[in-house]
Amino acid sequence: MYLIGEFREKHKAATAIQKLRDSGIGPGDLDLFSEEPVALPRGLLDRPSHMSLVSVLGAITLGSLATLFVRYAQNDYKLVTGGMPIFSFWATGVITYEMTMLGAIVATFSWFLWESGLIRKRDKRAPVPSVSPGSMCLRVRCAADGADRANEIMSGSGAVHIERRVDA
Repeated sequence: MYLIGEFREKHKAATAIQKLRDSGIGPGDLDLFSEEPVALPRGLLDRPSHMSLVSVLGAITLGSLATLFVRYAQNDYKLVTGGMPIFSFWATGVITYEMTMLGAIVATFSWFLWESGLIRKRDKRAPVPSVSPGSMCLRVRCAADGADRANEIMSGSGAVHIERRVDA
């Protein structure tokens, strides 16, 4: 079940979010919609992100794979050129660098798509509220037995209008 509460003031929406979090509703079950960015206090609706770790791991993985592939290719077809080594890190540096950067970019972009929910199947049926200018909509996913408590919290925090929607 989803509850969608409309708020006109940022501090009232922040109060509702804090009270809902205190009542046991996690940040993954709360979504705030607005026509313009809303700066909430730090830690109120934060969701953990591992994007920096994923981008570093993507860079290391693709850079290492590229270096190993070049090493394999140069050792598989040995071309002796005047006593120079068959494989040299200096000769493959450009390829390693470019593939390392490509790995970081692809991993970061893929993880962004994953965290934003664009490539996940989670909550595809979640209702997206229409937001009127100057207001914010707080969508709360909760169980049917906890909906009355969440409704009380939002109305007590200053919600102008609260709408109930059942999962399709």
